[in-house]
Amino acid sequence: MDWTLEVVIVPVSDVDRAKAFYGEQCGFHVDHDTVVGPGARVVQLTPRGSGCSIVVGEGVVPPMPPGSLKGLQLVVADLPRARETLLAGGVDVSEIQLLGPDPATGRPEDLDNIGFFHFSDPDGNAWAVQQISARGNS
Repeated sequence: MDWTLEVVIVPVSDVDRAKAFYGEQCGFHVDHDTVVGPGARVVQLTPRGSGCSIVVGEGVVPPMPPGSLKGLQLVVADLPRARETLLAGGVDVSEIQLLGPDPATGRPEDLDNIGFFHFSDPDGNAWAVQQISARGNS
């Protein structure tokens, strides 16, 4: 039986600001923005190429303090390009950090598994971006 992670709820203080940040600045696809009733709204956004979406909203999501979600992780095939994309969108991102030996060749593919950068949304929910350009079949 396959178990797939489909949605992660991200606690935010301002749904419109979060929708703009993730949709416009980060380039996530806005799947839907649904008003369920008075004071009840759900916005679902999906990172390009991902099978898992995020949801921001009000009135229908579990109560969590805005900015309390830490350790979310995205994976990309080209870390420098992903970083430049977010920078171009006005997102404040860290420098690329290595969690392993420094690859001496300078080739982008040598960042696989050890290359990361980080960013946070306007509420302080923290994300890491890791490079994995190819996955083995198992």
